[in-house]
Amino acid sequence: MLKKVLSILIILILGYQLNLMACTIIAVGKKASADGSNIISHTDTGPDSRIFVVPAQTFKPGEKAPVYWGIQDADRALNDDGIILGYIPQVEKTFKYFQSAYSHVNEYQLGIAESTTAQRKELICMQGEGKQIMSIEQAQIFALQRYKNAREAVQFIGDLMTKYGFVPSSGDGSETLVIADTEEIWVFEVFGVGKNWDPESGKPGAIWAAQRLPEDQATMIPNWSIIKQIDANDKDNFIVSENYMQEAIDRGWYDPDSGMPFIWQETYAPQVTVEYATSRFWLFHQTFVPNLKQWPDRMQDGNPYKGIQPYFQDVEPLSIYPFSVKPEKKISVQDVIAFQRSTYEGTIYDMTYDPNWLVPDGKGAYEKSPLATPFPGSDLRKLLNITYRRPVARHRGHYGMVLQLRGWLPNEIGGVYWVYLDNPYFSPYVPIYAGNLSTHESYQLYDPNKYDEKSARWAIDFVDNLANLKFQPIAEDVRKVRNPFETKMFENQKAIEDEAMKLYKKNPKAAQEYLTNYSNSLMGDVIQMFLELRNQIITDYTNNHE
Repeated sequence: MLKKVLSILIILILGYQLNLMACTIIAVGKKASADGSNIISHTDTGPDSRIFVVPAQTFKPGEKAPVYWGIQDADRALNDDGIILGYIPQVEKTFKYFQSAYSHVNEYQLGIAESTTAQRKELICMQGEGKQIMSIEQAQIFALQRYKNAREAVQFIGDLMTKYGFVPSSGDGSETLVIADTEEIWVFEVFGVGKNWDPESGKPGAIWAAQRLPEDQATMIPNWSIIKQIDANDKDNFIVSENYMQEAIDRGWYDPDSGMPFIWQETYAPQVTVEYATSRFWLFHQTFVPNLKQWPDRMQDGNPYKGIQPYFQDVEPLSIYPFSVKPEKKISVQDVIAFQRSTYEGTIYDMTYDPNWLVPDGKGAYEKSPLATPFPGSDLRKLLNITYRRPVARHRGHYGMVLQLRGWLPNEIGGVYWVYLDNPYFSPYVPIYAGNLSTHESYQLYDPNKYDEKSARWAIDFVDNLANLKFQPIAEDVRKVRNPFETKMFENQKAIEDEAMKLYKKNPKAAQEYLTNYSNSLMGDVIQMFLELRNQIITDYTNNHE
């Protein structure tokens, strides 16, 4: 058992060092989306990428539900969630949901997206430094098993954190969730209370607050708190823990007699904001509300030297970025996918624009090398002296999603879980419906310590790595195959769902089976696509052609 615990801790610590602050959330209210759906999304670089169905279950009165530590650990059996830290009361019936490192959706279109955030060092308590036992991914699972409604799920997760204590599982960070159903979207933020907390003290085991996203607005979480001023009396738009402000008063971080407003974001997050957050704040607002304000000048303008010139760059205060914005154009699922694939193309953060990539073009000028990659590894960055910029897409990605929640359709058809594996820059997105009964085997297989020809994650990762042979043309080769595949899926979406609706009216189970077969067929196509791409890339870019 000790060996198992140490293994889990080592993996989580390494994952933290490599992937901290790597998850991006976008949330779009139904009046801000192109099709009227609520949209939430999540990119993840945690260890595990496997996605599988956990069916609804029935339990006996008085049973207890275990609280696990190690749910994100990929180095374990599919149904092994790690060690047990404690128990909470079980419910008589649980709902079907799709489990992954951070579980995202259940059969009733309750959806959750996650982003690890930063908290003041005084609030940090790692596992074993107190009696806190509730990780964010375990709370997500409990909520998906028990709730259909986002507002109720927010309160439930907050109560879990208060009663059982929040413990970080992605390094020492705090956590932000976006919790949504077909009607509402909520941003939930939780911070720790420091070391040595004991539930017997009667004190809350976490500090948390949630704010409702207006229906006509969108927001983005770049591993940083976004809630600002809170009106605890506005029950329609805020839900808070009893200590949401008192903890700051007790610690001397806020004086209610000062006449200054209490700003949640400024109080519990670190006092100095870092560029991995501000760069994505800027990109989101520059993309979706370019005319709202005069945002900082970070466009490349075709000048490869602009990013290394210090005298034009603004260092903006975080306060210029609001909690949410009304987008200038309605946002579609495809728009969110495009953002998740962003490597800051055309901006000073685009690493392929680094002057060190310039090579003679044979005509007396310079051009970008075909080796130029937005994902240079540490050795290449050292060799070429390239400054690392954290893009939205990550080559050390593991999986992610865009979730459509649509109340005008039955739950089985209305919830569409668009999933990618590994790196969104290369991976196709495939739809998994809330009513689906299974996922394809290739999306359930991944052992980070052993290559597996049957694993979709490994197939995509192989191509991702091969791209380093000659990134620019290989990336284009992938797009030539992947883009038509995705385009066809979106073009066929209505026809597929219309057919599912015909089946649903006669027999809901038949509709579920139809959608399951459709999704699993697409997932099977993905692994085959990338095995063929692998073989073609090896053939086309062998050094025998040099």
